[in-house]
Amino acid sequence: MKRKRFFTPREVASHNTEADLWVSFLGRVCDLTPLMEEHKGDVLLLPILEFAGRDISRWFDPDTNDVLRYVDPLTNCVRFFTPRGRFLHVPPAGPRSDWASLSGAPWWRDERYVVGNLTRKTRWIRIVNTLTSQEQRLQVCSEETLQEVQLRYLEVNAHAGSYTWTHSGGAALDMSRTLEENQVQDEDLEDLRMTSDLCPPAVLLLYNDDLTEG
Repeated sequence: MKRKRFFTPREVASHNTEADLWVSFLGRVCDLTPLMEEHKGDVLLLPILEFAGRDISRWFDPDTNDVLRYVDPLTNCVRFFTPRGRFLHVPPAGPRSDWASLSGAPWWRDERYVVGNLTRKTRWIRIVNTLTSQEQRLQVCSEETLQEVQLRYLEVNAHAGSYTWTHSGGAALDMSRTLEENQVQDEDLEDLRMTSDLCPPAVLLLYNDDLTEG
């Protein structure tokens, strides 16, 4: 199965332990589990562990992709802004004998930890198997193509590739395009005071080897 390009906040939140720790920031998703293992027991991991499975974008400057900084009003010196406590790879405010300059990139700039992107918007769809009449609600990323949505559905139905995907009984969907590009809209049902989360659009699966045809 191909690696996902996009992840939902719910997926990131499921990785929330020291032994399996993901975070998201500035639109990226990082698996910091190897970092936790490498520096196990280091007190500077505590702020990261506190936010396991969560978005930490507010720690960083979106213009520089670096840790936020501020001018200390007492010293007029530029300091790193870490209100939850200094974390790994952030240098101390002053000279210290136990601090050695990094030989490589800090973890928030290290591409080895990046596993994908955080979706800008999640949406729900109903996938209806017309052969078995089974229905599955699936939360997906709005940027994903139908091929990528199909990969998610493979966890439910290993034979998902044996079906033609359609919407409202119409023509086959273009699997290389997103739901929105296929005119599968994600609109709030204001007149019914319901949202698309409560009544998501349906994608119909037509079995390609249906023996009743022909």
